[in-house]
Amino acid sequence: MSLASPLTGLFEQTGWVARIVLFILLLFSLFSWAVIFEKYKLFRLIETHTLNFLKMFRATRQLPDPAALQAMASGSPLVGVYAAGRAEWERQSGGGNPHPGPVRNPQAVAVEMQLAAAEETRRLEKWMPFLATAGTVSPFIGLFGTVWGVMDAFSRLGETSATSLRATAPGIAEALITTAAGLFAAIPAVIAYNHFLSKIRDFSTRMDHFIAEVVTHIESAE
Repeated sequence: MSLASPLTGLFEQTGWVARIVLFILLLFSLFSWAVIFEKYKLFRLIETHTLNFLKMFRATRQLPDPAALQAMASGSPLVGVYAAGRAEWERQSGGGNPHPGPVRNPQAVAVEMQLAAAEETRRLEKWMPFLATAGTVSPFIGLFGTVWGVMDAFSRLGETSATSLRATAPGIAEALITTAAGLFAAIPAVIAYNHFLSKIRDFSTRMDHFIAEVVTHIESAE
């Protein structure tokens, strides 16, 4: 007998409250998986482009042109961070020279890069609050269905003289299926949230290190 058969039987015994709960949990689950797959592709692309970016950036002693780096590693957050620092460097040194001269205030370059890094971090954090919400709220939505199912089971016992499982089956079905659905929606969201949060922190640290590297390079060139 397939797994779908007993699940279908349980679903058929649920009432309208449990079905609303299941529908809400289904939406949470579908959106969570959509975010998970999108984030997975994004971080895999970012990782590859960041490695390419750093390889090209460190291949020469001179600070390279941002346009050349962007053409090869446009998906890396380091591209925007470096472009912000380079723009401030060129502004201080007086224009569009391919190799700008010394800067008056290297700290201003660092500040511009930090602001760009904060914006890149904000972009990486997009939809993360939804995963956190899905992981936190889904079990409680399922718990609501569980409590409602238990209440329904006791109500049926009070309305009938029968004490068999058949009398309480619909309420028990609601309790079981909504509990399972809540966990099914929450567990992947929580795991993905923690995994992606670790990735974001890693990229944030790498951006900080890159900013220090660029500022050190600028100061040593003066």
